[in-house]
Amino acid sequence: MTYIFEIMGPLLDGSGVTLKVFFITLVLSMPLGLALALIRVSHFRFASGLVSGYIWLMRGTPLMLQMLFIYFALPWVPVVGVRLPDFPAAIVAFTLNYAAYFAEIFRSGIQSVDRGQYEAAQVLGMNYVQTMRRIILPQVVKRVLPPISNETITLVKDTSLIYVLAMNDLLRAARGIVQRDFTTMPFVVAAAFYLIMTLVLTWGFHRLEKRYAVYEG
Repeated sequence: MTYIFEIMGPLLDGSGVTLKVFFITLVLSMPLGLALALIRVSHFRFASGLVSGYIWLMRGTPLMLQMLFIYFALPWVPVVGVRLPDFPAAIVAFTLNYAAYFAEIFRSGIQSVDRGQYEAAQVLGMNYVQTMRRIILPQVVKRVLPPISNETITLVKDTSLIYVLAMNDLLRAARGIVQRDFTTMPFVVAAAFYLIMTLVLTWGFHRLEKRYAVYEG
């Protein structure tokens, strides 16, 4: 037990980095995903096609590869030529990747709403924006909570990928202690940290699902 308290400091510091990546990614990727979903289901075929291609690209390639590309290859891309530090590079990669997944979740939620509700909104004199804001999106939120919950929990675990950029996250901190002390206990403590995070998220989303449950008679 004394040893666990001794290693707790570095692991807590690593958890801070992990949580920072998690929360920033969530705050940025969800609105971007919703915007992409609205474009995806719009009648603007060119824009919808571009978004479809973007989603296909981001979902079809590994997140780690995207992160390495943004960090190492982006400076060599013509016109762009920007070199990002490790933390911004990780945030950009995670945001772009998870926005694609959230976009598909929101798209499926939007398309699950009965077409008659759009027609009813038109009869009431609502434009497209008003229809989405007042009629469609409130129902979408209820329907997409379960898949968003799953994706958010996956995000917690995916944050461990930032170790490839030599960022001192929870997993890298644990690995450093393991290599120093020749014991696997830091991995056990790190696993407990991840389980606590996912437990809190699971509990929070469960409460939200109960609150916004859709009852069909």
